[in-house]
Amino acid sequence: MDALLDLLGTAVASPWFYLALFAVAAIDGFFPVVPSESLVITAGVYAVSGQPDPFAVVAVAALGAFVGDHISFLMGRAGGGRLARWLRPGTRRHRAVEWAKATLAERGGLILVVARYVPGGRTAVTMTMGLTGYRARSFTFFATIAAISWAVYGTVLGYVGGAAFEHDPIRGLALGLGLAIGVTVVVEAVRWWRARRRRAAGAQDTGSADIADETSATDQRDDQAALTPANMTSSTKS
Repeated sequence: MDALLDLLGTAVASPWFYLALFAVAAIDGFFPVVPSESLVITAGVYAVSGQPDPFAVVAVAALGAFVGDHISFLMGRAGGGRLARWLRPGTRRHRAVEWAKATLAERGGLILVVARYVPGGRTAVTMTMGLTGYRARSFTFFATIAAISWAVYGTVLGYVGGAAFEHDPIRGLALGLGLAIGVTVVVEAVRWWRARRRRAAGAQDTGSADIADETSATDQRDDQAALTPANMTSSTKS
């Protein structure tokens, strides 16, 4: 175990580590199986000792994430033309894409920033934004915020773990990863709760609409019954 820790410490202290960090963060932007967040947290743990430099870790990780997000965005943009030719107006897929366009146009920046903290979610969002024709300038602005905040977040988590267990990097790494998992669980719980509330509100609105439609239909039948020849004759005699 000591030999493994020494090897890991030597690796993160090497100047080549920054290149590896950049590559992993970039690849994770469009191929979400690379553990970029774990690598950033690990760098933060060892940054307590001064190597690697925590500010350099934030800068390199943010730049890699920024590049990766744009690659994913451009991949989506490249497929947008084929999607437009494939979709037929009035179909379910067409309505889904139109809904995505409207949602991203309304609060796409917030979705992009939040999705950076959801494993796999960041790629789905960035590619969808390219696919639906989201404005490139706005995407770059919010992608910058997302990348910097994510890099700071991962580095700080690792640094907190490293500071708490300065002489035991394994425990420091476990604490940093545990904090990251905890934040992810909280975010997912909030998203689930909000989605449940939206479904409940939608079901209530649907029920109210059904009641209104039934009432309207009943009134219409009553009006039609009042206009039948028998009723009109009876009304005339009276």
